[in-house]
Amino acid sequence: MATLLEISQLGNPILRQSAEAIADPICSSTQTLIENLIATMKQGAGVGIAAPQVGVPQQLLIVASYPNLRYPHAPAMDPLPLLNPRLIGHGDDMETGWEGCLSVPGIRGLVPRYTTVAVEYCDRQGHRRQQEFTGFVARIFQHEYDHLQGKVFLDRVEDTQALMTEQEYQKRIIQDLPVIQD
Repeated sequence: MATLLEISQLGNPILRQSAEAIADPICSSTQTLIENLIATMKQGAGVGIAAPQVGVPQQLLIVASYPNLRYPHAPAMDPLPLLNPRLIGHGDDMETGWEGCLSVPGIRGLVPRYTTVAVEYCDRQGHRRQQEFTGFVARIFQHEYDHLQGKVFLDRVEDTQALMTEQEYQKRIIQDLPVIQD
């Protein structure tokens, strides 16, 4: 059974450290960390999480898009663990979108991100993979990848006027989104 982990909050020095590579992706402690990260992310209603956010300075992140209160039009996918990920390329197009973070509760910000990224990583079975992410999933990857570099989304906000509380985000942004029927 997975254990819920404490999420490091903004100001904790671990969020500003570069993460170390994982030497053995298939060892039991790494597999347990993956399960605990997924459980912790789900408990916090997040769409991604990185190991440094739970006090573990290792290159491991989870991408797990799904429609929810903050991102009602997010695509659905199973949680995807990426070990020792590398950003190996990106498209030219960028898009500014709203982001929040489990380590920065209650704050949202407009962040520019590439709309397409190419990634190389090790999966949880120890196999090297390459994958392209687009749209919202590309945004999640870049947000979590930043955590492995010691950055948080606030570092990428270009104007402090592009910050708001979660409560204002819900009132002003989410309620104004058009409802898309499938």
